[in-house]
Amino acid sequence: MFTGIITDIGRIAEIDDRRGDLRLTIATSFDLDDVALGASIASNGVCLTMIEKLPGAYRVDVSAETIAKTTVGDWKVGTPVNLERSLKLGDELGGHLVYGHVDGVIKVVSVTPDGDSHRWRFQAPPSLSRFIAAKGSVALNGVSLTVNEVDGDIFGVNIIPHTAQQTTFGQTAAGDSINLEVDMLARYVARLVGKEA
Repeated sequence: MFTGIITDIGRIAEIDDRRGDLRLTIATSFDLDDVALGASIASNGVCLTMIEKLPGAYRVDVSAETIAKTTVGDWKVGTPVNLERSLKLGDELGGHLVYGHVDGVIKVVSVTPDGDSHRWRFQAPPSLSRFIAAKGSVALNGVSLTVNEVDGDIFGVNIIPHTAQQTTFGQTAAGDSINLEVDMLARYVARLVGKEA
């Protein structure tokens, strides 16, 4: 489990696609001495299991299912990725509860200045947009964000300069693909009111 507060921007250092699953080497500034093998690290919102430690990097295996449901298949050597280590009991919950289970890939529709910040608009498929509500939470590439407005399948968030600098949103543009995880509470509410999630 995660909070959507990014603590490092890693980079894809190596891609090995000669095996059954995709194996990625992710460069990071994390101190891996206190990260156990088998630990979960969210990478652009995708919960991946660390299988090997290297100096300044770690390796993960990615299944075909994960590649089909996320942007991982588009990553190349050098691709920046938002990284967050898993939540420990007693840690501050600065964002919202994020599971690292991406619901789907969405597109950035537009990015426009709004004061010192930027207003981002995204288009979600109808199967996911029904779980997105104004003032609710979403995780976009693993970043916990508050939804400002919803207009059909289009929704908007505001990204302040600090968030843009500390995440890959500083390097993202209109037309790019983003991993979306809807708020789990919205899924449970939909199920309780009789709309199958």
